[in-house]
Amino acid sequence: MKTYQVTVNGQVFEVTVEEMAAGSGTIPVAPKVQPVAAPKPAPQPAPAPKPAAPAPASAPAPAAPAGGKTIQAPMPGKIMKINFTTGTSVKRGDVLLVLEAMKMENDIMAPADGTIASINVNPGDSVNTGDTLVVLA
Repeated sequence: MKTYQVTVNGQVFEVTVEEMAAGSGTIPVAPKVQPVAAPKPAPQPAPAPKPAAPAPASAPAPAAPAGGKTIQAPMPGKIMKINFTTGTSVKRGDVLLVLEAMKMENDIMAPADGTIASINVNPGDSVNTGDTLVVLA
């Protein structure tokens, strides 16, 4: 006879199995199976508290001028490159900056022709979804 521990739906059972000779034709029925208490998992240490995020160094992003357009971060990431400066004219589809998210570089393009009124980020800055990146006039 051999004894095994079997787990079914998270409950641990101890089962005893008897080997039979080939062709004996009868199968012994085991007595009622008694559940065995599962070992308790080791307690997990409490996670270390996260340090408070530093407040952004810049002032709140200015509102888009009348008829202007605010370009916001479509996802959280890190600003890798800024291709234009304030006051530069851009055309629809120009790549304004590169945002790295999940190890992929994403081109943030101008949605319309205009002049860059302000750039609210710097290379290396981390941004969250919805943060204002650039304001076009």
